[in-house]
Amino acid sequence: MKTLLIEQFTCRQDNFGVLIHDPMTGDTAAIDAPDAAVIDAQLTHSDWKLTHLLITHHHPDHVEGIPALKEKYGATVIGPEPEASKIAGLDETYGDGDHFTFAGRRVDVIHTPGHTLGHICYHIPDEKLLFAADTLFALGCGRLFEGTPKDMWTSLQKLMRLPDDTTIYCGHEYTLANARFAMSVDPDNAALAERLERVAEMREKHIPTLPTAMGYEKRTNPFLRPDDARIRAHLGMETASDEEVFAELRRRKDSF
Repeated sequence: MKTLLIEQFTCRQDNFGVLIHDPMTGDTAAIDAPDAAVIDAQLTHSDWKLTHLLITHHHPDHVEGIPALKEKYGATVIGPEPEASKIAGLDETYGDGDHFTFAGRRVDVIHTPGHTLGHICYHIPDEKLLFAADTLFALGCGRLFEGTPKDMWTSLQKLMRLPDDTTIYCGHEYTLANARFAMSVDPDNAALAERLERVAEMREKHIPTLPTAMGYEKRTNPFLRPDDARIRAHLGMETASDEEVFAELRRRKDSF
């Protein structure tokens, strides 16, 4: 079985479009549908035919392209069962712990409430791939529009159980802003300081900072490290729970 081919490209202002393609079967999936025209152009450029749309949550910048893409390609649209009433055009819905098959590969569905209550991520174990959309970002996590800090921290803990060599694709190019915030709460982290420098160079050259890897995030993403003694000391929260530290980090990021 050949490895899936992946194309990542910019949509809208800072969204990422992602296509995954199996050269053996010809199956091609888009992760979310932020911009039908841009996704269609990438499909044409790659000479791929869209067979599946994997939707993570109901926000407009992730679903607006569904109608046009479904009409042109007849793609099967898969999405979160908890948000079925909020997303038009879904053909199949899945919840936490469910799985389905794409191009002969098992796709595990992980319910990750926080950004929205029904947000899901897609994990392809055989390829060590995670499509995290707006739950986990490089050096950050999604803003809590619908869920609570407890919801998001529980969701992130689910994702942290995946292997360190899991490759992560996210929904937006937020890494530079996230890195600057991370340094404000974890200023003595040498790996983080090095990463900020690298990210700044990449963005100056308009190079995408994604995908990332789970192990890298565990070492440098403060939202995955509320148990870190240096972060706790910096916040003056040495005796707080991990959930309380996470909530304070998210509160500070919201106004950073």
